[in-house]
Order: sequence, then C-alpha cells, then structure tokens
Amino acid sequence: MRPLDRPLALIGLMGAGKTSVAQCLGERLAVPVADLDAWVEAEAGLSIAELFDAEGEPSFRRRERRALEQALAGGVRVLACGGGVVLDPIARERLRECHTVWLEVSAAEAARRLGATDVARRPMLQGRDTQNRLSELLTQRGELYRDSADARVVTDGASVEQVADRVLEAIEGHAP
Repeated sequence: MRPLDRPLALIGLMGAGKTSVAQCLGERLAVPVADLDAWVEAEAGLSIAELFDAEGEPSFRRRERRALEQALAGGVRVLACGGGVVLDPIARERLRECHTVWLEVSAAEAARRLGATDVARRPMLQGRDTQNRLSELLTQRGELYRDSADARVVTDGASVEQVADRVLEAIEGHAP
C-alpha cells in the first residue's frame, strides 16, 4: 500500500464503525489518527452530552469544525469524524481536502452496535427510540454523506478489518 497522498476522513452515522476502522487503518498505515469527538471532548474538558447541555448543538458543531481544521493542520492522516460533521458547510468544504469515505450502516445495525450503554452518551439519541431516531438521522443526513464522500463502504455484517480493507480499496480507486 502506498502512503496516503491526502488525509483519509471517515464519515457516517453513529454506529457505523468510524472510530474502530480509523484506529485499524492508522495501525496498518502507521500514521496519526484522530477521533474528532474525542478531540472535542479533550479540548472542552466535557463529554459531548455535557457540551450539548451546556452550549447547545450549534456551539458543538463549531467545536467539531475547529477540531477538523486543527487535525488537518496538525498532520493527522486518518480522521474519524462525528456523525454530524457534514451538517456544517465549512466542514464539508474542508472534507474535500481528504479522501472522504462514507461508512454506510443501516439504522438497525447501528442501533444494535450502539446498545443501551452507548446510547446514553449520545445526545442526539437520548429520550427517543434508538432505531427510529437513527433512521431519521440517516434520512436527514444521507444526501450530505453521499455528496461529501469520494467513496461509500457498507459496514453491515462486516468486521472492522473487512471494512478497513474495503476503505483502502475504495481510496486506491480515487488516488491521482
């Protein structure tokens, strides 16, 4: 595998496997990896749920965009983006600098992967039926994911390693 000519950004619904696949790819390629949600939490000293409560979603999205910009400026080569990063037009523009791959997951599979424990940490899911809410989010964001991505990899029924293989195959087809 040749080195990445541009950073690789993974986008998609929560539960798609972005964090796990990014870690796997970073290890395989021996490059720096960033999980933007973790980056935001570390910078703020608060969990995402606490940030949503204290500052609201618009403030969180600004923090998310700033984390994306800092990661790109800092030389990160593989990024696990938050599920809503595509909602910000400036963030979508920055994603054009990357090999952007949509890790597509069904709402049912995402709900299964997230389970009850993880749902409690996610403000976009709190107080709602998880699978129905994920389906709504996928409907709202699907076109943005599609338009922002250079490639699309379906993750349902696939292991982290299989998804990582598919991501590498997908970006090979988009390299100059």
